[in-house]
Amino acid sequence: MQPQVPDKFVTIEEMAKVFAVSISTARSWVRQGVIAKNTYIKVGNTYRFNLPRVIEYLSQEMAKEQEERDQDEAHAVQLELDLDPDQDA
Repeated sequence: MQPQVPDKFVTIEEMAKVFAVSISTARSWVRQGVIAKNTYIKVGNTYRFNLPRVIEYLSQEMAKEQEERDQDEAHAVQLELDLDPDQDA
């Protein structure tokens, strides 16, 4: 069962809860740019996250990373086939 996602800006604590990560991990994601800047606003030292946007962005990034892994794996298999001396000519 997936948690309900409010269609509003939420605190970093609420966002961390939705993703089942610690608050320090959520802060780290912000610092490292894992979460796109266009998915949250910052007022002073306070962040507010648009959860639907964060989820959409992270889903797109995960899909891109999976596609890259799939391409790398296909390339590695092809190299293995090309280098196989027992392969029939």
